[in-house]
Amino acid sequence: MHVLIAPDSFTGTLTAMQAAEAMAEGWRRSAPQDLLTLMPLSDGGPGFIDVLSNALPEARTVLTTAADPLGREVPAALLLVEADDGVPTAYVESAQAAGLHLLEADERNPAVTSTWGVGQLLDAALREGAERIVVGLGGSGTNDGGAGMLASLGAGSSSALARGGLALADLPDGALHGLEMLRQRFSGIELLAATDVDSPLLGLQGASAVYAPQKGATPQLAQALEAALGRFTEVVRRTLPEGRDLLSGQPRRLDKEPGAGAAGGLGYGLLLLGARRISGVEEVIRAVGLAEVVAAADLVVTGEGTFDWQSLQGKVVAGVAQAALEAATPAVVVAGQVMVGRRESMTLGLSGTYAVAETPEEVEAAVADPVGTLADRAARVAATWSPRR
Repeated sequence: MHVLIAPDSFTGTLTAMQAAEAMAEGWRRSAPQDLLTLMPLSDGGPGFIDVLSNALPEARTVLTTAADPLGREVPAALLLVEADDGVPTAYVESAQAAGLHLLEADERNPAVTSTWGVGQLLDAALREGAERIVVGLGGSGTNDGGAGMLASLGAGSSSALARGGLALADLPDGALHGLEMLRQRFSGIELLAATDVDSPLLGLQGASAVYAPQKGATPQLAQALEAALGRFTEVVRRTLPEGRDLLSGQPRRLDKEPGAGAAGGLGYGLLLLGARRISGVEEVIRAVGLAEVVAAADLVVTGEGTFDWQSLQGKVVAGVAQAALEAATPAVVVAGQVMVGRRESMTLGLSGTYAVAETPEEVEAAVADPVGTLADRAARVAATWSPRR
């Protein structure tokens, strides 16, 4: 039997490649006769560059450095490739500079973390001659609406824009004096924000309300960050004239656009530079040629750290499930935890969901030994799905 193993990262414990290798190790224990193809994936978050570099052998990796969310220099990389249409294209992983994984547990505070380093990565891509820049969004430890990134690129002073999300509450009216010139710099660049988060910047479904608590914010801090981002959008509107929707003729509010709230509002900052939102999962699936491999497989195994309601809305698992459904290839999920029921998973066309951990004791064991526990679970799944000889 030909089994395709195509997981996302298990956030906080395993990269996508480590997860795929652990699944494969366990699978071989129970079904050594099976042919395994490993294809780690990403939705634009951590691992975006690694996944694409493995799939695009013609790509050139450019090593660089960038500031992490607290301003410390960390290693980073860009991926450069000549696209099929001949356009020099750079892939940027925002989590390499703004990622939550770059912070210790006691450092996670979206009030003070900044996206300054993401601006450094974009600047590096421009210096390499990229005419198209695809920015993977996800896994951020920031909530500054992309203000730090804009400051890094010259939209305004770092003292006003790069001190974290909470400082935006005191933003002066002229803080974005260089934004129009910066937009002109990007006017000839095709800028793409690769994310499957469709949240707006503000509101009950926005960056502060939904995602800031995952980055260390208390309910009170989340409310303060919401107000600070509101002030940021007010300054933006004072600086830039609002565009018009071509269909309705109404003013186009970029802060209300789907994806503006991605990566702590970094999506909004990119939209201010003229970016267009695309699906991170679909971009990766297209680049790695997933559809062809799925069609040749007898079974697809995907997975992620937590399979929950967000997984049903454009994450890696949903993208893999859709590709499997189109190819009439059965697909199953092996996840750290499974938080949705069988009925919900069946809406994706999945044939089964399997949790590594179901009790608090098992969760603790999985955190302590993520490779071993994932491999053990994959071995049990293989015993169920792989025909014995």
